[in-house]
Amino acid sequence: MNIVEEYKNRLTTPEGIASQVEPGWVCCADIALGAPYAICDAIGNQAREGKISGVTLHTMLDTRPLPFFSEDYRETLRGVSWFSGERMRKAVNAGFADVMPSYYRDMPSLFTDYVNVDAFLAVVSPMDNHGYFSTGCDGSVSEALIRKAKRIYIQVNKNMPRALAAPVIHISQVTGLCEVDEDLPVLPRSRPDKISTAIGEIIAAEIPDGATLQLGIGAIPDAVGLALKGKRHLGIHTEMLTDSMVELIECGAVDNSQKPVHRGRTVAAFAFGSKRIYDFINDNPAVEILPVDYVNDPATIAKHPNFVSINAALEVDFYGQVCAESIGMRHVSGTGGQVDYVRGAISARGGKSFIAFPSTAMKGTVSKITPALTTGAIVTTGKNDVDCIVTEYGIAKLRGKTLSQRTRELISIAHPDFRDKLTFAARKQNIII
Repeated sequence: MNIVEEYKNRLTTPEGIASQVEPGWVCCADIALGAPYAICDAIGNQAREGKISGVTLHTMLDTRPLPFFSEDYRETLRGVSWFSGERMRKAVNAGFADVMPSYYRDMPSLFTDYVNVDAFLAVVSPMDNHGYFSTGCDGSVSEALIRKAKRIYIQVNKNMPRALAAPVIHISQVTGLCEVDEDLPVLPRSRPDKISTAIGEIIAAEIPDGATLQLGIGAIPDAVGLALKGKRHLGIHTEMLTDSMVELIECGAVDNSQKPVHRGRTVAAFAFGSKRIYDFINDNPAVEILPVDYVNDPATIAKHPNFVSINAALEVDFYGQVCAESIGMRHVSGTGGQVDYVRGAISARGGKSFIAFPSTAMKGTVSKITPALTTGAIVTTGKNDVDCIVTEYGIAKLRGKTLSQRTRELISIAHPDFRDKLTFAARKQNIII
């Protein structure tokens, strides 16, 4: 049987795939663009009609509603978030979805060693002449799930770019497939405000020509990107490829020429942004979408001299403990790759790690620099790993500093309205005299 006949034999509809799902199955999908929403919605319809129950979906960073994270299906379907977007966050906090604690780099091995994967659900690019489908913008855990899953169901979308280095699935590995040519989800750009712009300029001044970058998501990383357009010979090695990075490539600031590994190529575990990114990735030999256990391995990151990582936080205490995933006991997102890149950057020769955020929250009524983390807050990056903390008021360089030195550094970049209060708290705790 040739590959065209194999394709036709496996071709069905999202509803046809959903009808093959059995009660109690554990299904898994990759991050963001990797979740096949038409298949998931069809499974939801099966559950609503009473034809199926007890099905679980493991995935991360939702881009639109999923029945597995909807209260309407709490008796029949269950979602497990490995990193939450808005709807996943609400579902976890309401108690009708679960969350998996994990470093991003460990996710492939956790799926392999601890999760019974009955089915891998994926969005892929159209089949090539050799019978292969590309997982496109998602390389993070796809390869591990391809190996582990008992069955593979794919949603073929002509709009999914073919990433030349991304994991591939051969038609012979596919249990069932459907064709759904819909626009890929896009991530609205954050407009950097005055505070984000100030932070971006502070960080950009610390980045030398020839550095390799990891940028997170949001207004501050976008502001950093804008401030870096005058740099030269920068490189990119990042978990998430964003619009700001593509802009740096197109303006000539990034050429990846100084990277000792993957020289001349941009490396990421996944991409999420505008159609511009997806078009940029398609058939581009200078972009490599690779598994996250390699991309986010601190040992891989540390191979890049002058590596710079830039990530965000919700609050930081006097020790330098970073909370980036909860507000008190309320779940917000997940650990993601922050710790991976903090550790990789500080292990690289000349490397730097920046945790950046506005100095206040709640319209200026709450300081994000605090004597102690909020009760129940999760420590994302520990005090022994943290390097530099940045607000619009400057940089607190904490690595190699004592508790009292760290406290003084952090108070110096807190909002002026809170510095006296923070100083009083530090004295009360006998941290400073």
